[in-house]
Parts: sequence; C-alpha cells; structure tokens
Amino acid sequence: MDILTVEGPYNFDLVLSRLALDPLHVVDMEKRFVKVPLLIDKTPVVAEVQAVGTTDEPKFKISGIEEPYQKQAQQRIADIFQWNTKLAPIHDFFIKTDLKEIFTDHRGTPLFLEFDPYSSLMKLIIHQQVNLKFAYTLTERFVRKFGFEKDGVPFYPLPETVAQLTVEELRELQFSGRKAEYVIGIGKAAAEGYLQYEELKNMSDEEIYDTLIKLRGVGPWTVQNFLMFGLGRPNLFPTADIGIQNALKKLYDLPVKPTQEEMQTYAQHWEPYLSYASLYLWRSIE
Repeated sequence: MDILTVEGPYNFDLVLSRLALDPLHVVDMEKRFVKVPLLIDKTPVVAEVQAVGTTDEPKFKISGIEEPYQKQAQQRIADIFQWNTKLAPIHDFFIKTDLKEIFTDHRGTPLFLEFDPYSSLMKLIIHQQVNLKFAYTLTERFVRKFGFEKDGVPFYPLPETVAQLTVEELRELQFSGRKAEYVIGIGKAAAEGYLQYEELKNMSDEEIYDTLIKLRGVGPWTVQNFLMFGLGRPNLFPTADIGIQNALKKLYDLPVKPTQEEMQTYAQHWEPYLSYASLYLWRSIE
C-alpha cells in the first residue's frame, strides 16, 4: 500500500462522479475509491485508488497490486489520473475567460483517461450515433458477455477474443451490423499490435490521426476523443460533438446550437487548453 501526494487543486470526488456514470466502473463515492482494471504484461491486475486528501492537498492510497507489477501499475495509474499535470495554471487561465463560472464550479477536475487505449477506442466506437444511456447499456452488454472479471472488476474482452467474434453474435446484443463490423475490426487491429500505449503516447497528434483514420468506423470525432481520453492530449475541441454544442448553447443562451464557425470563434480564446474547455463544458450539462 502506498500513499501518493500530488499538486493541487485536484478534485478526485468530481473524477469519481464522472467515472460513476459508466456502470462498468467499480466506484464507491462514500469511501472515495475506484477499482482500476489494468493489463500488465498481459496479466490482469486490479488496483484500488482511494482519495485520502482534499482538493487543495490531494493524497491517494493505492492498494491491491501484486509485487511484480507495482512499478508499472503505479506509472500507468499516474498517467490515467494525470497526476503529473499541474491544474493550477490551467485554472488560472480559464478564470479570465467566458468559462470562469464553469471552471470555478468544477475546480480541480483533471483530464483523466480511460483505463487503456484499446478499451477507449472500443468504447468510442460503441458510443457512436446512439444516445448516452443506450451507449452505456450496449457497452455493458458487450463487456459482460465477452469480457471477464477479476476481483469483481470487469475487463473489456481481449482483442484476440473480439477478433474471433461474428457480426451475428454482436447483433444479438442489439449492435447494428455496421457497428459490429467496426468493433471486430478494432479487435483485429489491436490483436495485431496496432494500439500499443507506449508507442502511441510518443506519436504526435497528426501521426495518431493518420494511423487511426485508416480503421473502419474511425472518423475525426473518434480520433479527437481518443486523443483526449485515450492519451490526455490537451488541445482538442471536437466541434461535431452534440454535448459541446448543447453546453455552448446553454452558456451563451443561444436560441439554437452554434454553428461550426461560431464554435471555432469561441475556441480561439481557449487555446492551448481546448481539451480542458471541452471537458468542463461537458461537465456543465452532465
């Protein structure tokens, strides 16, 4: 068991509240912990990450990791929760903008990541073009049916498993035929080593875009969200995202959702932290 101190502000309770939206996450809001599924050298590891500090003095207790995997798991957990990114300068930047109120309300919310790039991309594909409630339902069916559990924590099905699925098997879970094909294709690509975290995190945004856009079912919206929530890139603003459009409509009290041109005009004031603007705008309507 280790206690780790990070630089504040960092509001883990707001992290947990967002994680709790996904029924596949094992979250305890009262005890302030989440159980994180990790694959270390192809071995499933479950780490419990618990907040024991405050927003201004954040401290975390990490437990449950077996000895051979502790160093790698702790490094990955630090990446997931973005503990090495200082949020104070980002907060100070935004309280001088139109997003001041939102950043004050959600102070200390980090751009934390999905638990691994493969499940991040898989989740994005499943969530495409369906409402959020059904997206979570569909993802949960997929993981419960074809994935596995350790210590009561769900793991996404391994790429090798997904690569062997048929469209008919996914159709039985209410996947569309096309979405089923996309998911199986992502599984095959990952099984062939196409989504290696250590490789991807050393690539530029443009290189990752060129790599992922070749996959069926992956468009600009998917790549932008993957860069944000798969890798923590700080300057993405997916203008095609309905949630961000609705958040801007609410923020500026617009009669209709903003146009792409209007969104770009707003966004120019929020660089180089557009991903944080996106995250906090989503938070403002959740």
